[in-house]
Amino acid sequence: MSLLLSDDRTVRELNRQWRKIDKPTNVLSFPAAEPTALARAPLLGDIVLAYETTAREAAAQKKSLADHGTHLVVHGFLHLLGHDHILAQQAEVMEALETRILARLGIADPYADGLSLDEVEA
Repeated sequence: MSLLLSDDRTVRELNRQWRKIDKPTNVLSFPAAEPTALARAPLLGDIVLAYETTAREAAAQKKSLADHGTHLVVHGFLHLLGHDHILAQQAEVMEALETRILARLGIADPYADGLSLDEVEA
């Protein structure tokens, strides 16, 4: 897996190119293989974080940049493993996994305020 710490301009371009969404976002994930082929794949994929968006969200949510950045890396990692949050049921499963993983890292529940990541993205 690779992790790219980038800026909003670069993430906006990647988002426009790959998702046809012309705005920056906090995290993008690019899986290297389909979930069924992950066990044989040499790489999981790439995660890209946008610094300005991540910092802005952390400040708005009164969270440390380190905690919010860690949450976004966990979120991106779960996407690489095939998880998604398009449907409400998928979001519940993914958010529960994120919360459990972050708790093991000593980071508070990022969804305790009732917002999903989609609601706080730029």
